[in-house]
Amino acid sequence: MTGNGWSQIALFGAIIVLLVKPFGYYMTRVFAGERTFLFPIVRPLERAIYRVCGVDEKEDQHWVTYAVSMLFFSMAGFGTLYALQRLQQFLPFNPQHLPAVPSDSTFNTAVSFTTNTNWQSYVPETTMSYLTQMAGLTVHNFVSAATGIALALALIRGFARRSAQGIGNFWVDLTRSVLYVLLPISVIVALFFVWQGVPQNLDPYVHATTLEGAKQVIAQGPVASQEVIKIFGTNGGGFFNANSAHPYENPNALTNLVQMVLIFSIGAGLTNVFGRMVGNQRQGWALFGAMAILFLAGVTIVYSVESGGNPNFAAFHVDQSPSNLQSGGNMEGKEVRFGIANSALFTTVTTDTSDGAVNTMHDSLLPLGGMVPMVNMMLGEVIFGGVGSGLYGMLIFAVLAVFIAGLMVGRTPEYLGKKIEAKEVKMAMLALLVLPLSLLGFSALATAVPAGLAGPLNAGPHGFSEILYAYTSATNNNGSAFAGLSADTPFYNTTLGIAMLLGRFFLIVPMLAIAGSLAGKKIVPASSGTFPTDGGLFVALLIGVIVITGGLIYFPAVSLGPVAEHFAMIAGKLY
Repeated sequence: MTGNGWSQIALFGAIIVLLVKPFGYYMTRVFAGERTFLFPIVRPLERAIYRVCGVDEKEDQHWVTYAVSMLFFSMAGFGTLYALQRLQQFLPFNPQHLPAVPSDSTFNTAVSFTTNTNWQSYVPETTMSYLTQMAGLTVHNFVSAATGIALALALIRGFARRSAQGIGNFWVDLTRSVLYVLLPISVIVALFFVWQGVPQNLDPYVHATTLEGAKQVIAQGPVASQEVIKIFGTNGGGFFNANSAHPYENPNALTNLVQMVLIFSIGAGLTNVFGRMVGNQRQGWALFGAMAILFLAGVTIVYSVESGGNPNFAAFHVDQSPSNLQSGGNMEGKEVRFGIANSALFTTVTTDTSDGAVNTMHDSLLPLGGMVPMVNMMLGEVIFGGVGSGLYGMLIFAVLAVFIAGLMVGRTPEYLGKKIEAKEVKMAMLALLVLPLSLLGFSALATAVPAGLAGPLNAGPHGFSEILYAYTSATNNNGSAFAGLSADTPFYNTTLGIAMLLGRFFLIVPMLAIAGSLAGKKIVPASSGTFPTDGGLFVALLIGVIVITGGLIYFPAVSLGPVAEHFAMIAGKLY
């Protein structure tokens, strides 16, 4: 580790902290329907959309109606993306004349982009036409992200309202998320990316001749418009197979920093929205503090492990220390233009959220370095998380934390003046348990059947890690991968697709049930026995609940993968 590396990490952290309040203030006004600087431009378009779609923006939906609206919208999105892929050979904007996508890959991709996972078993530049990339994948990057924001707002209203029947209007939340938050910033940053060298065109691929006389095909296309929303909406699906390690997606250190800031911005800002809507910004800062501590722990581990290098190289007298001539450490799978510090930071950021974009190959991380992104996802990506999903995941843990605190003192638990009773705890546990049921269950299946065992390219603990990482990423709607797994097969496309559906919707429906239940309750005035949830003690309890719960559930699986590989490495059995 170097001082320069830590200064870059500190700069990123400072930018995020500075963004929280202004961005949170802006989003609070947007979703309250209050006037903002974009109001004169966007409001007429917003009204026109409601009029055409028959939406009454003043209608307050019951949680069941809200959930049904979200589910039908997701089903429609799945169907349109499925059709685009299967029919792309007959549709325009296909200068490469790419054929229809195979049915199992089509199913996996349609589920993936509908659920904000953006897992890609295929090679994008040789599989998807420009129309599919633009009208299919890019559009879903917007609407799946907007759906996550809407769901977070619904849960916030559950805590903020008293004796209410509704939790908001899904269609209004969805529309405002796109028009006021996602689209304006995406347009501005896309132009910035073009300025920095990211392509944005509809031209055929370039056929070049190298200095050696070999022929090379250089893919291009409408990259910038997809790149910005893949990052800002914590989607992660790349225009190119190399994702944000590709110079056309992420040309330099400046674009790399902008991408990381965009990944965290909405998740961090929503903590402030939460504090403002419940009438106490300290509540939002408490959630932000818990997220920040867990983030710092993760990035410290990855940076220290990767900077230390592979201990087996010492026997060959390989110099792995940083100097003016080399970065030192483990540079395998990393871009030289980013180095270890920015690679470790991006790895942590992308798995703290549901983004899944990568600027380094996670399969090349040292065992403990690869364990951190895996654990980040296993914890439910509550460390800022996806757009919306991180906040409602963290609030579910908060419900569990105050319940445990109530058990300790023999008092009915309360959070923000709402009594946490049996229904809320049951729904919270259902939401939390569906994740390990899916990722551990499918990982076990894949290690027991020939179709699953044919996927990993490595044997032993690392091969198991490749399988475990894949189902962890799919279930938690992340989309990143240990690239050593050959997942473009009917078995993996189907099982990973089912895991994505379970991780998205079997978490959302119980969460909305909690929101509906809480919205109907009265707020109980604080008393001397009320456990304060805006201070350091609550932050410590919340972190403890997250870490202990995750450890109890996942440590046996993690110990068979990266932990076992680490001990084998230091024993000199792996290189």
